[in-house]
Amino acid sequence: MELQLTNKRVFISGSTSGIGFAMAQGFLEEGAKVIINGRSENTIREAIDKLKSKNPEADVSGIIADFRDHKSIEFIQKQIDQVDILINNVGIFSSTSFQETSDQEWEKMFQVNVMSAVRLSKYFLPKMFKQNWGRIIFISSECAQLVPEDLIAYSTTKAALLSLSRGLAQTTKGSQVTVNALLPGSTLTAGAVTFLKDQAIQQDQSEDEVAEEFFKKTRRSSLLQRFAQPKEISDMALFIASPLSAATNGAAIKVDGGSIPGIL
Repeated sequence: MELQLTNKRVFISGSTSGIGFAMAQGFLEEGAKVIINGRSENTIREAIDKLKSKNPEADVSGIIADFRDHKSIEFIQKQIDQVDILINNVGIFSSTSFQETSDQEWEKMFQVNVMSAVRLSKYFLPKMFKQNWGRIIFISSECAQLVPEDLIAYSTTKAALLSLSRGLAQTTKGSQVTVNALLPGSTLTAGAVTFLKDQAIQQDQSEDEVAEEFFKKTRRSSLLQRFAQPKEISDMALFIASPLSAATNGAAIKVDGGSIPGIL
């Protein structure tokens, strides 16, 4: 399927690895112009080198921005005038109990996971209205609805993105701008790989055994019964970002392997 993404300008926050990196790769394969983002020059350079190793002609650049610092958006504004597609992907989490999660951890997660998306959307959305075309996609999580008890703060931030996405979508009425959210499930990112390796050592099991046990005991509601590949999330994001998805607006789209119960 031709997604009509050639020469579309894309900015993806938090995109030097994991789902963000997979999306960058996917957009580049479709002929888009991509700006990736990371917290250091080294990680950005390594990511760009990997992307260009598979696509030497790729039009890809990077911007350093640490969204724990609210002034990072000012730096981005000086570097980027306009994009066609904004992917609010950056996110951090802390696996701790509710009582052990400090106010500082709550504030840091809201700063990165929510306020980065607020500020980027506030900057780019008016420009999309002016050109009468644009896509904003928020990368939420299955945790927005599942809410594991050790991820309450993280889940709260991901639920906030759903409200933000729906609210902004309602401002796009009559335009060719859409705003949607994706809810990925358990995905085999670098963090998941590290988790599997650590658990395998601690439990004297193979990584495959740890993964199988995770879906039998922790994520039992999953219908996929395995970790999704980042590309499987990226493929959905690319369609939602394309001109072909014009009829999808204000939606919270599950890419969770069926882990969120129910029909809605």
